[in-house]
Amino acid sequence: MRVGCAGWSLGSTDRDRFGLGDSLLQRYATRLELSEINSSFYRPHKPATYERWAARVPSGFRFTAKVPKAITHDARLRGTGVLLDRFIDEVSALGRTFGGLVVQLAPSHALEPRVADTFFAMLRRRTRVPVGCEPRHASWYGDAAARISERHAIHRIAADPPRPADAIEPAGAGPVRYWRLHGSPRIYWSGYDDDALQAFAARVHAWAAAWHDCDVILDNTAGGRAFSDALRLRELIEELARGAKRPARGRKSP
Repeated sequence: MRVGCAGWSLGSTDRDRFGLGDSLLQRYATRLELSEINSSFYRPHKPATYERWAARVPSGFRFTAKVPKAITHDARLRGTGVLLDRFIDEVSALGRTFGGLVVQLAPSHALEPRVADTFFAMLRRRTRVPVGCEPRHASWYGDAAARISERHAIHRIAADPPRPADAIEPAGAGPVRYWRLHGSPRIYWSGYDDDALQAFAARVHAWAAAWHDCDVILDNTAGGRAFSDALRLRELIEELARGAKRPARGRKSP
């Protein structure tokens, strides 16, 4: 179970909660083991930039990267071969730290099965890393989308707030279950109270019993709550994991 944030730009109030390092990324990686690169959604990065980031984190750290909006929002998954070639060539420079891709779709983006099937087939010809899709239109929560997910090993990302309501739980194919917690009630700004974080921790821990990898990203970065929420969520998940390993009272450990 990995917990992280969208980015690693630690504010001055958060830095003391992390270890020392020559950069904010190195400090971030002393406490959290996952980060989602959101800047790739807005602009390209040179392979050398990804290589530099990969060199600054420990071996178990993983980055996920958001697929550019030129592909998901502007082209709406159509005719994206050249754009995919460029993006995958860039982001693959993460090497061993390349943990997966996030395909977030616009709320108005209804499922077009042939277009989606073609797109994910093209993507799968270029990379075998875990791929998660965060659709925000109700048409993606049915049998047609499920068949595409199974065919191309795409997992559906769980989101909070859920849009639509079915988005509260992850689904689909592939080895990973992935959550993006955007802040509620005010998206990107609101923090989570301890009751909400305990509920998320229990949900992730339950899924982790059945899946090899469970990743959680706190995306409520605009109000500066993501880092403290991520650290608390990680602490709660670790408490549940320790409790699950503890032998029941009155029984001896094997």
